[in-house]
Amino acid sequence: MIFETHAHYDDDRFNNDRDELLRRLPEEGVGVVINSGASVESTRDTIRLAKEYPHVYAAVGVHPSEIEELDEDFIQWMKERASEEKTVAIGEIGLDYYWDKEPEVQERQRYWFGRQIELAREMKLPIIVHSRDAAADTMQVMKEHHAEEIPGVIHCYSYSKEMANEFIKMGYYIGVGGVVTFKNAKKLKETVEAIPLEKILVETDCPYMAPEPHRGKRNSSLYLPYVVEEIARIKGVSTEEVERVTEENARKLFYKVK
Repeated sequence: MIFETHAHYDDDRFNNDRDELLRRLPEEGVGVVINSGASVESTRDTIRLAKEYPHVYAAVGVHPSEIEELDEDFIQWMKERASEEKTVAIGEIGLDYYWDKEPEVQERQRYWFGRQIELAREMKLPIIVHSRDAAADTMQVMKEHHAEEIPGVIHCYSYSKEMANEFIKMGYYIGVGGVVTFKNAKKLKETVEAIPLEKILVETDCPYMAPEPHRGKRNSSLYLPYVVEEIARIKGVSTEEVERVTEENARKLFYKVK
């Protein structure tokens, strides 16, 4: 079975067929889905999805671009949800400087990233890290908060193979999704080739980042085989081996998943 480590099935783009799609996934070989919160609202919706579907688990967290609505009251709410059986991670959290270039906004992102790392430490949960155009600051904040003591994954990885190895040294996994199938994804393909399969997780980030040949369409976990096939091609192993090892990796990280 494929272990989907990062999805957003609470997104409006699934409103017309969410239930049908989620119920179909186990039949199509996707055994577990981690649905990741990104805003206050989506985190609440993620908790509801995890309660409704046996194979769906929740990550609670606020994406760096959504921190304007984050406050200590919601941190406390996340803390309460984090103790629930089907909450398996804090995420997605991190830094995104692609859209937010103002120094004061970036400073707030760093603060709330650190605050949510501390929540994960307190609740003994792994973190799901979003990092875009912010490699150095992501590493700095993680080191300041001793994130090497907390397991996690760098989701939707987009940096160099050298930086990937630095994250791996801290005990982190590298999340690989549909981008690896793109012809121009040279850096990610090099990273997949360079790092151990034992440090890779597969994900979609759906409804975003659909793989070839569905690029530009709404993504879903049904397209994960394309990601698995490309990783297998790069690593020179079978798709069965990629499925087996990445599922083992995911179960080690998300230890609360049954």
